Amino acid sequence: MLATLQRLRRNSLASMVFTIAVVLGLVFAVQALAIKPYQIPSESMEPTLTVGQRVIVERVGHRLGNTPKVGDIIVFHPAQDAAGGRCEDHDQGGGTPTPCEVPAKVADKDTFIKRVVGVPGDRIQIRRGRVIRNGKTTKEPFIRGCGSAGDCTFARTITVPKDTVYVLGDNRGESEDSRFWGPVRTKWIIGNAVGTYWPPKRVGGL
Repeated sequence: MLATLQRLRRNSLASMVFTIAVVLGLVFAVQALAIKPYQIPSESMEPTLTVGQRVIVERVGHRLGNTPKVGDIIVFHPAQDAAGGRCEDHDQGGGTPTPCEVPAKVADKDTFIKRVVGVPGDRIQIRRGRVIRNGKTTKEPFIRGCGSAGDCTFARTITVPKDTVYVLGDNRGESEDSRFWGPVRTKWIIGNAVGTYWPPKRVGGL
């Protein structure tokens, strides 16, 4: 009788360990394939997202081939050395700057988070930080004013190329984005930011 009870305990323990292992495996699999947490590293998306805020990034849709829509907030790999202002078309002198139109060929290993303002075929112009899309001023109540700084107005309208999206930070005066290093190739996109879970007072969808 005692031996039987010991065997049952061992079997029960083994079953519990197996169940825990399966559950943990599923959790890690879901994180790897479906969702991923991301912490906001800079002020470029204020006031929508603040430094240190944490968001959930949904990755399934992109893996299935979905293309982000205008207004989506995405996490992606930018152009290589994006923080340095890669684009040759962007005038760093005293003249009126020209927005980058040609996507970079190589992605950086870092990850950025920005808002999609243009998809393939869209004609984009930027005036005082606001996007003129296909000839119409877009409604962007979520952005922080850009004022009259040199990087807030661009002289030329560009067309978003195939297999790319054009992205800007909501804090237009303090963001390194497609204006400086061009459209983001869709194959560099990690996923859509769909909600925020920290800090508690800002929990909710995006």
